[in-house]
Amino acid sequence: MEKGEIDLVWSEAFWNEFEHNVRKKALSTQSDGQAWERIVKASRKVMARYTTSFFIVSRFLPPLKRQMVEIIYAAVRYPDEVVDTFPLAAEERDNRLDRWEAAYERGLACNTLLEALENGVPAFVAAFTRVVLEKRIPPEHYRSFLSAMRHDIRPRTFETLEYLIDNYVYGSAVIVGYFLAYVYGPSEASQMEDVLACSRDLGIGLQLTNFLRDVDEDQRRGRLYLPLDMLSAVGIKVDNSCDLGELEEPTHHRKVQKVIHRMAKIADSYYRKSAQRLDAFAPDCRVAIKACMDVYRKLNEQIAASPDCISRRETVSTRQKFGALPTSKYWRLPLALLGW
Repeated sequence: MEKGEIDLVWSEAFWNEFEHNVRKKALSTQSDGQAWERIVKASRKVMARYTTSFFIVSRFLPPLKRQMVEIIYAAVRYPDEVVDTFPLAAEERDNRLDRWEAAYERGLACNTLLEALENGVPAFVAAFTRVVLEKRIPPEHYRSFLSAMRHDIRPRTFETLEYLIDNYVYGSAVIVGYFLAYVYGPSEASQMEDVLACSRDLGIGLQLTNFLRDVDEDQRRGRLYLPLDMLSAVGIKVDNSCDLGELEEPTHHRKVQKVIHRMAKIADSYYRKSAQRLDAFAPDCRVAIKACMDVYRKLNEQIAASPDCISRRETVSTRQKFGALPTSKYWRLPLALLGW
């Protein structure tokens, strides 16, 4: 694959047709409840297509919380595809996100799901605004997420890890963790701050692991998420092009891997911190959250131990993913898979 070429899961044309059909079916219903069910079913297909890990662990949530998580996933997936994979010029990406954010604002102003759909709000955004309003998620959180997506349209470098977290990871991952935190809920009302703190640490850990797994792929997109001070410490100087040079060159390759292994240890520290606050969440969500932690922590461990974590994209096998789940609940998965 040449530099800049990225595999598409769904093309923009497919996304547009899919969303159009979902919205049409939802508008044909007689109530918000029926429209919600139509959009949830479509959101589940999005999640199942794009993330095996998260799809599997989310099966262990209570039905309504699981539905809200599926809606959240669809609402963040499309903007991510706009900036990551659709073959668009920078201005076109900006335009897509501007329209999406405008639709979000319209949806927030509507009183019902059907009203939002009738006002031209895309189905996944319309349903997401219902989650935001019902769970009292601060509306500015989604704006911060879209702002982080805009950063990827015109990639830049990050001097330090702290700067990376504050200026990118917060909007791209921590905010999504907060969405989920409001849906999952605390064990007791007084523990909401611990729930948000746990979500922040887990979001940072997940995002760092994703960065480390995708160094080569991100470079093909012209992006670099390895902090410049860490690269400088191993003798690598990077200009504003985000170019790490020929990663296949042995000396350079080894230096980049040292940075990756160092960051994997940092990511693991965030997983450890988040695990310490797991009990702050409502009991009916802990199995799913712990499974997510365990799966990604395993992936992070593989990256940290890999002798070639750049050329070889590490993955967690299906067997390992199932190993993160309680065997007494396996029966839920076949039923869920049949219900795609």
